[in-house]
Amino acid sequence: MRAELVAVGSELLLGTNVDTNSAWISARLAEVGIDVFRHTTVGDNVDRMAEVIGGAAERADAVVVTGGLGPTQDDLTRVAVARLAGVPLERRDDLVDHLHAVFARSGRRMPDNNLVQADLPAGARVLAPVGTAAGFQVRVGDADVFCVPGVPAEMEVMVARDVLPALVERGGLAATVSRLVRTAGLSESGVAETLAPLVERLDAAGNPTVAFLASRGETRVRITGKSATREAALALVDPVVQEVVGLLGVGVTGLDDEGPEHAVARLLRSRGWTLAIAESVSGGNLGARLVTVPGASDWFRGGVLVYATDTKASLAGVDPDLLDREGPVSEATAAALAGAVRARLGADVGLAVVGVAGPAEQGGRPVGTVVVGTAVPDGDATTREVRLPGRSRQQIQEWAASAALDALRRRLAPAEVSM
Repeated sequence: MRAELVAVGSELLLGTNVDTNSAWISARLAEVGIDVFRHTTVGDNVDRMAEVIGGAAERADAVVVTGGLGPTQDDLTRVAVARLAGVPLERRDDLVDHLHAVFARSGRRMPDNNLVQADLPAGARVLAPVGTAAGFQVRVGDADVFCVPGVPAEMEVMVARDVLPALVERGGLAATVSRLVRTAGLSESGVAETLAPLVERLDAAGNPTVAFLASRGETRVRITGKSATREAALALVDPVVQEVVGLLGVGVTGLDDEGPEHAVARLLRSRGWTLAIAESVSGGNLGARLVTVPGASDWFRGGVLVYATDTKASLAGVDPDLLDREGPVSEATAAALAGAVRARLGADVGLAVVGVAGPAEQGGRPVGTVVVGTAVPDGDATTREVRLPGRSRQQIQEWAASAALDALRRRLAPAEVSM
């Protein structure tokens, strides 16, 4: 079964709002084996809406439209779809009663314009409202068109309760499963090169498939399989996952939702060690990543944000003479910070990250320079430098956190896949 998604709202085109609904719906449709061929966004203009929704209905078996079901003059989805279906709008008394009840419960007077939310295309199947906006299902040509609210909390209930069961009943009888192999410290092109023979073999078979996703210095390999049931799809995907893990070796940080911060957590727990961090260039991104791991309080002591040069001495305890001599962005400073924060917070392991986020060089070091220091029990502090040219300040800050996590992961497990 083929589906298309249409997101309605001029605010989406202006960039003031982001369409997260389509991503969520696509994931749910994939889980029941329905292929989404296209996402389209259209503004609050009834002619353009009718053109876009009508085109989707000609190409697809099902169209899911989000937004445009409110009470204001620019909420025109019901008008556009009624035009496409060739039917008038009709007022539903049960929806009028629902609207009055909602406002009565809140102790507010209902504006008259809310009554338009009770107007649906004649003959449409009503999708019971979660808030004030009812959804509806109507036939346009050979396609089922489902219209649901743009409010995510209302949309998610309606899609799960009404849309998915209707589509499965019509013919979405397969299941699609995706798993991720997550890597750090490897380029997207390098990962693709290593996996090229595997991808070529899978492309010839057609199922499962492999895709590459890169962000903030990490590359994810997505393996997607389709079969009659979820269990059968997993049986196709899981052997490929293990093959990818074997091919990429120590570059693998984890599977599915677990990134390098989870790998660091596993390694620290296995040794019974605690961690303290000192952040400069990453500006808090490193600490924010670490505390997303459940149970982080068992092994994460805390950290200091030492952005200004003098705070590296006053907060972390680095020798001011070393800072004067070596500068704030140097291997010596990163190593000293790692050792100093480890001692200052009473941790077993210290991790520090310094660098130049821009827009200007610092101490002769170019923008995009990042230096990570790690200090572990019974070992000298070590450093690792990476260069991230051509990135924005925000990208450098995010990549710096990833680089720090990967450096620590490799220091704690230099010859094993930390899964």
